[in-house]
Amino acid sequence: MKWTSDTRGKVGGGVLLALLGAGIPALVGAALHPEAGEPHRETRLYFGTERQGGGSAVDKHEFMRFLAKDITPAFPEGLTVHDGYGQWRGKDGTSVRETSYEVVLLYPEKEADERSARIERIRQTYEDRYQQDSVARSDDKVTAGF
Repeated sequence: MKWTSDTRGKVGGGVLLALLGAGIPALVGAALHPEAGEPHRETRLYFGTERQGGGSAVDKHEFMRFLAKDITPAFPEGLTVHDGYGQWRGKDGTSVRETSYEVVLLYPEKEADERSARIERIRQTYEDRYQQDSVARSDDKVTAGF
């Protein structure tokens, strides 16, 4: 079969029309509903390992025990842990470089006040137990779907 210019134009136009017909509703839907899921709060906690006044650093075993006994019961639905290496300037002006852990917590925005109280207890417990100046915290409003 020999295709003519006229047939190719009709076939090509038909394919283009079908693709546009399928794609336009999806694009319009994405434009009208850019966010999928529900409002959530994402909290990131940064745990250092060097103790004030020296002494051995908090090792991985100690941190994992803290995670299991203090963080997981407060956030049993799940969390994420990242190993890291960070630095910060101490109160005396010296730079501290240390192994660190980042814990990411995601929870419904409507529970933010109650969850924040849990997070503050976790921070205070870690600071007291492992002689830390602080546990850094950052919060963001996000949309999440599961």
